[in-house]
Amino acid sequence: MSAQSPIQTMFDRYQCKNNEERRDALKEIIQEITLIGLGRAGFFSRAAFYGGTAMRIFHSLERFSEDLDFSLDAPDHDFDLSIYLPFVRDELASWGFKMSVDPRMKFHESSVRSAFIKGGTLIHLMKIASIQPPVSGVPPNELLKVKLEIDTDPPEGVGYEIKYGLSPIPYSVRLYDTPSLFAGKLHALLSRSWKNRVKGRDFFDYLWFLDHKVPVNLRHLEARLRQSGNWTALEALSLNELLRILYDRFSATDFSQAKADATPFLKDTRVLDLWSVEFFMSISRERLTVISG
Repeated sequence: MSAQSPIQTMFDRYQCKNNEERRDALKEIIQEITLIGLGRAGFFSRAAFYGGTAMRIFHSLERFSEDLDFSLDAPDHDFDLSIYLPFVRDELASWGFKMSVDPRMKFHESSVRSAFIKGGTLIHLMKIASIQPPVSGVPPNELLKVKLEIDTDPPEGVGYEIKYGLSPIPYSVRLYDTPSLFAGKLHALLSRSWKNRVKGRDFFDYLWFLDHKVPVNLRHLEARLRQSGNWTALEALSLNELLRILYDRFSATDFSQAKADATPFLKDTRVLDLWSVEFFMSISRERLTVISG
């Protein structure tokens, strides 16, 4: 009997019960292989991993995350993401994933560089999940997409750490330390333009940091807020001021929309039952702490 491939072993660990869970597992496997490819290219000598997917892969955040977010460790407006993408494509191909990996064209001035990884959902599920077509709910032409984004104008005050993964092979990644990850998440929660869609995932992640007793890197959060124009006061940001602007944000939030946004990314949605302005205000007063960075 032939040995099971590392990719099959990774997939089996998810114990998927339906196609949506299979899609999420497939996407996360592709995310990890992408990190391996970027590491081979020397990407992490200049950049660091942060955001929801970093929390998911390296800190066991209990929700799936769609995108890969990175930040340079020093501003470089001439940074060329495209030189790293062939390494990602080749790494994916070496594990049996036929994916396109292409930079996204910029149509307006921005410090963010983007790229998309795309490939057929069904054909890759057939390769690693031992399922045969036709598969109800997975169209033959469905594309699985993973977006990469890197901030080429990073705010100051970040702390870093090196973390390691073991599957499908051992690899290392430089990422924000947890107080800096928390600062990035708080900036998203406070500054993101919701329009008609409240991003409930930000609130879910916020509670994760509080539950794990992670303090906020206040210096980095202030730098992010100043860069985005959300903190313009002459004085430094304090814990009391942070609580005040958090209360303003909670009060302006439609938590029914926040719950609806977070639901597709969670296996157990009962964690959303208590979400309300009063709940978030109370838990913030009790548990939010800061460090100066």
